Amino acid sequence: MRNFLKILTYLRPYRRKAVIALAALTVSILTDLAVPRLIQTIVDNGISKGDMHVVLGTMGIMLGVSALGAVVSIINTRYSVDVAMGFGTDVRTATFRNIQGFSFSNLDDNRTGALMTNLTSDVTRVQGTVQMAMRIMTRAPLMLLGSIVLMLVTSPSLAVWVVLLLAITGAMVVVLSTKAQPIFLRVQAKLDRLNTLLQENLAGMRLVKAFVRSNEENRRFGVVNDDLMDQNVRVQRLFAVIMPTMTVIVNLGTVLVILIGGRQAIGGTLTTGQLMAFINYLMITMFPLLMMGNLLVMLSQAEASAGRINGVLDTKSSIVDQPGVIDLSDVRGRVAFEHITFSYDHECGESVLQDVNFVAEPGQTVAILGETGSGKTTLINLIPRFYDVCGGRVTVDGVDVRDVTLASLRKHVGIALQEAVLFTGTLRDNIRYGRPDASQEEVEAAAQAAQAEEFILGTPKGYDTMVEERGANLSGGQKQRIAIARALLLKPSILILDDSTSAVDVDTEARIQEALLRLHSQCTVFIVAQRISTVLAADKILVLDKGRIAAEGTHQELMQTSSIYREIYESQLGGGTTNG
Repeated sequence: MRNFLKILTYLRPYRRKAVIALAALTVSILTDLAVPRLIQTIVDNGISKGDMHVVLGTMGIMLGVSALGAVVSIINTRYSVDVAMGFGTDVRTATFRNIQGFSFSNLDDNRTGALMTNLTSDVTRVQGTVQMAMRIMTRAPLMLLGSIVLMLVTSPSLAVWVVLLLAITGAMVVVLSTKAQPIFLRVQAKLDRLNTLLQENLAGMRLVKAFVRSNEENRRFGVVNDDLMDQNVRVQRLFAVIMPTMTVIVNLGTVLVILIGGRQAIGGTLTTGQLMAFINYLMITMFPLLMMGNLLVMLSQAEASAGRINGVLDTKSSIVDQPGVIDLSDVRGRVAFEHITFSYDHECGESVLQDVNFVAEPGQTVAILGETGSGKTTLINLIPRFYDVCGGRVTVDGVDVRDVTLASLRKHVGIALQEAVLFTGTLRDNIRYGRPDASQEEVEAAAQAAQAEEFILGTPKGYDTMVEERGANLSGGQKQRIAIARALLLKPSILILDDSTSAVDVDTEARIQEALLRLHSQCTVFIVAQRISTVLAADKILVLDKGRIAAEGTHQELMQTSSIYREIYESQLGGGTTNG
């Protein structure tokens, strides 16, 4: 149970409530164990001797004990719930915060479906086990131990037989629970697959309908769903073995007690009250004995889930502030790539970028062209340090990006990513996502520069228009313009537009470019583009080919010196038409 015990460190803020819950549980157990002894007193000292004072007095004590047991049970339940809910919330928050700190590389290594399962199913399972631990899971072994001790006190000869049966049962439960844990790990893995498929399908539902692939998606989901069902069936088969086995053993113990104890009572070596007390203790033992199988299975599930949660919590971001880093301030916007080599392989194996070397001076617009897979997006992702280089260095104003804090670096970089991601909320909230304190005037200015204000004001509620999930009520071009406005609102020293105008028409793109030209004195602009019309006015154009800079210069220079650039230009504009 190493993983489960490790995650229990999140119980520390709730130690006081946990102690109260366990103290109440202990009192509740003592009240339950006292009842059979009181019954023995009524039978042996009251009924057998015809003394009603003993009967009535002991009955009064029983009522008081029962009332006390009810009160402490309520206290135990209340505090157990408080502890478990707080624990679950803290674990879920810690897991979410750690995921928020993941680098792009960490996110590449973790599937979305698996992370969703960690935050939901796994945390809920561990949380439920903690709550059960302070109620039934702790109660069961304590009741079992207390009952065995009192059975030994009541009749040692009878107790020996019961203890022998319990030992056999315990061994069987341990063996079954050992076999259960690998199955639970497979169940959670299957659930990961299901969540990943579900997330992809719901996100791409429009595409599924457009290509009439509903039947195929139903088939894929059915295969994964059936696989999950098969694993769950294996779990339930374990339960099917454990519970009847426990019941048979308990019933066998009851028969033995009645047979042997009855002979002793008839022979006079055991009183009727003692026999009744012993049978009551056996009945009390029945509940924890039956529960032990379920509890060990639950612990196996919790151990599997805790291991997966710990795996996420133990994952450290591959991009962190190094010791001795400084804050980046008063950024002019000079960006230099000095013989950069980069690989997505953690061991820096096969290179995606090789010996990339160029400088973007403050206020310049640098355009990056190249075929799909040439490394355009990878290159601009190195500026805000979404990834670390394998060789060489990236500098801003002469300072290596690894020598400054991530927060101060990214504060000066505005980005409109290739996929315009919007969040549920108003259009205003999405524009000022990076600057929640921005004024309405600043929001409007950014929207105007991104050519977004016209369509925003055309909606019934303007800037208060709600964005549906994933921006479903906006067109691709509208989402891109909101994303550009969001980046411009930061007033960054470095602006990165990663193919962020691919979904807008040529006229709108031209107006956006005009607005960006007015920003020349304020920031350095990097534009990744597929349309050559987007980059014609750039101060510097980089042509990437298989991870290397194949050509560098202005449009006029490249038309003279680069066959690759000329080929791109002629394929798009050579015939007098635009490709977009």
